[in-house]
Amino acid sequence: MRPNDPAQYDQLADQWWEPTGGFAMLHWIAASRAEHVPPARPGALLVDLACGGGLMAPHVARLGYRHVGVDIGLAGLCTAREHGVTVVRGSVLAVPLADGCADVVTAGEILEHVEDPGQVLAECARLLRPGGVLVIDSIAGTRLAGVVAVTIAERMPGGPPPGIHDPALFVDRRELLAAADRAGLDLRLVGLRPSVRDLVGWRRGRRDVVRMRPMSYTGVLFAGYGTRRGTTERHTSGPARTVGP
Repeated sequence: MRPNDPAQYDQLADQWWEPTGGFAMLHWIAASRAEHVPPARPGALLVDLACGGGLMAPHVARLGYRHVGVDIGLAGLCTAREHGVTVVRGSVLAVPLADGCADVVTAGEILEHVEDPGQVLAECARLLRPGGVLVIDSIAGTRLAGVVAVTIAERMPGGPPPGIHDPALFVDRRELLAAADRAGLDLRLVGLRPSVRDLVGWRRGRRDVVRMRPMSYTGVLFAGYGTRRGTTERHTSGPARTVGP
């Protein structure tokens, strides 16, 4: 199977909610992502791009948002729906939702799977209302990230499935920040790493989730936290679209 093949997610669909399965680390990152989402105001909507099996669902419900998940994988969407997510099948490069519909947009572990991360950010900006919150995470386009995320992590229990990543698509952070600025997003990047103590506990079966710790170095795994600038202008990458099944 070629690297970065989306079909791998369908083949591993039964592992989405297994705490020690092939998507274990995605649970850890989803929990970290949720820490940067503010509590919802009444009726607020969170759009979860590349939602997969809906790992953000318990966090989004706790925070009080309506939760819409967007993905191209039908098997993952079926799993997400079982966990209370309103699902929409579509590409993160052309999201079938209306301009300004979201109070929060999350785009986790997807930018390193597309050829144009800036187009994803443009869609995030289009979906967000002015002042809306953006939370992303991805893998940096560095040699070290290739070693850590592919050579090492894809061979470790709980790491990503072998072949799920193509290092050629790992993200240039300067280009990403420039694309965010063009889209009207104020974005800052922070490095992430798993807690060593938690990781040891997880390996020994004493923990289900490993906490992710922030760090200044963004050259391997990083998160991005930002807002859409407060303006009446709308960023569009196509006609307005509405929620659909």
